[in-house]
Amino acid sequence: MANTSIKNWAVDDRPREKMLLKGYSALSNAELLAILINNGTKDRSAVDVTKQLLAAVDNDLQKLGKLSIKEIIKLKVKGIGEAKAIAIAAALELGLRREVTEKKVNNIVKSKDAAEYLRAQLKYKNHEVFAVVYLNRANKIKHHEIISEGGITGTIADPRIILKKALENDAVSIILCHNHPSGSVKPSRADEALTKKIKDAAAYFDIAVMDHIIVSEDGYYSFADEGLL
Repeated sequence: MANTSIKNWAVDDRPREKMLLKGYSALSNAELLAILINNGTKDRSAVDVTKQLLAAVDNDLQKLGKLSIKEIIKLKVKGIGEAKAIAIAAALELGLRREVTEKKVNNIVKSKDAAEYLRAQLKYKNHEVFAVVYLNRANKIKHHEIISEGGITGTIADPRIILKKALENDAVSIILCHNHPSGSVKPSRADEALTKKIKDAAAYFDIAVMDHIIVSEDGYYSFADEGLL
């Protein structure tokens, strides 16, 4: 039986050696993934396996990043079992966390500050997530939390929970945020109604709703920038 471990490949076919010699930018997505899974099957190299994996998601890393471990396994790529699916999912999550860290801000000066940070966290979600950022008088972030998670087409945000957490964190203003897995960032009537409901309720506690930001892979929409608050 042929041993298809990377260490036994010809030098030109070894992604790890290629990375050492030429740097990670010289590697294709398939080669980077091949390093993660380490070996292929009896008949195919690790790169061949990861090429098939990428083909199953239209060579779109964002699509791959949205898949759960079970969904990766369900692609039925020969050579990708549970252990390798876990390794791939873990690596993609690390990439996401790195992006979130790079976009993190402590002070909110304009909508873009909050939007880029929130978009980095939520844009790859394949279901709707509603999050809230809680701010003090200096517009510094005191707390950030996902309030609810829903289905592909919507989620429910309870104003009572949002305001309770605002009071617990001594917040004087809040920024609402949710994602649109469809890609469109245009607000629905339900989005507008919910924003007004939360804004009116928050006013009783002298808490300002600074913005409601909708994010997706394609960008973001700010209620404040569009004059809807």
